[in-house]
Amino acid sequence: MRQSLIALATAAFLLTACGEPPQTSTPAAPATTRTAAAGSPVTASGKMRIALLLPLSGRAAPIGQSLQQAAEMALFDTGAKDLALAAYDSGESAETAIEAYRKARTEGAALVLGPLFSTSATALAPLVAQGGANVISFSNDEQAAQRGVWIMGIAAPPQVRRVVDYAVDEGIRRFAAFAPQTAYGQQMVQTLESQVAIRGGQVLGVELFDANSADLATPARRLAETIKGDGKLAVLLPVAPPRLSTALASLAAAGIDTKNVQLIGTGVWDVPNIGSETMLRGAWYAAPDPAKRADFERRFVSTYGRPPHRLATLAYDGVALAGHLARLKPGGDFSAEAITTPNGWSGVDGIFRFLPNGRSERALAVIAVQGAQGTVVSPAITSFAGQPVN
Repeated sequence: MRQSLIALATAAFLLTACGEPPQTSTPAAPATTRTAAAGSPVTASGKMRIALLLPLSGRAAPIGQSLQQAAEMALFDTGAKDLALAAYDSGESAETAIEAYRKARTEGAALVLGPLFSTSATALAPLVAQGGANVISFSNDEQAAQRGVWIMGIAAPPQVRRVVDYAVDEGIRRFAAFAPQTAYGQQMVQTLESQVAIRGGQVLGVELFDANSADLATPARRLAETIKGDGKLAVLLPVAPPRLSTALASLAAAGIDTKNVQLIGTGVWDVPNIGSETMLRGAWYAAPDPAKRADFERRFVSTYGRPPHRLATLAYDGVALAGHLARLKPGGDFSAEAITTPNGWSGVDGIFRFLPNGRSERALAVIAVQGAQGTVVSPAITSFAGQPVN
């Protein structure tokens, strides 16, 4: 039976710029391998020490604060009497994250939750490999994933695979893409091409536009020329607001009628009031079921007087996960084997599981944009039993 961390009753993130998803990374600093003696992982009162590495200073400090508050809320909600949670400032650089990790280890952390940025998570890998505490990062960058450093953020490629699978199941075999010419846009296009090929479909055209250009008309017209023909067609548009408005208007001006073409997207559309983009009505995207985090958001507002950052659920679920690991046996079990249980875990954003290679897998719903709120048209699975690893 799937191990449940918390009752749900008790992710497309907002770190977007120019149509990009969260680039949870900062310029890497050289990672040294100096180690420090680790303190006791158990407090005098018998609690397990858990470290929370968050950007509590710098431009991302408001995000770090929201994650810290969600983590504290999880301690209260789950009655995690087995945990002693301590927050450390991982700042904006990999070097700052390394120092925060070393301090946490010196003070005895048995498990590290965070950091947020992928380059910071990558920089911790040598320290973990030397026998340090395992890391569950809040990054969504699969390139940072490795054994001992797991990513908990909602990665983008699985979102594309999920929505493509749904489109094929709905009878669509012809696909195209209109994406920014960035690392993210190229990754989304590559994922589209590989998944469509696996499902026996065809990618008719791809247009990568300049992410900084105000004029998308020319690439939109080129795409319109390549996708002519009969049969249902889906166009991948991995673009976040406010850039999304320009992209939609350019496609419409090029003669791509969204009433006849099915638009598909990623979690960058998983933001409030996405339905205000009238041209996006009826479009599909893959993300955690928003209804499952609604109660969390209401309680966060009641507690702190403002809505949580979209990433706050990661810290909440991370602390709940740590609490469960602490109860597996006397002294807790924070090993790779315990973290990567095939049955996975349950959290605010649905079920998830960690893989031996550091990646994570989440159960995603397919959501249709309808008015102010989306409508789930294909529910997320509720158990990983019998599910192959993607």
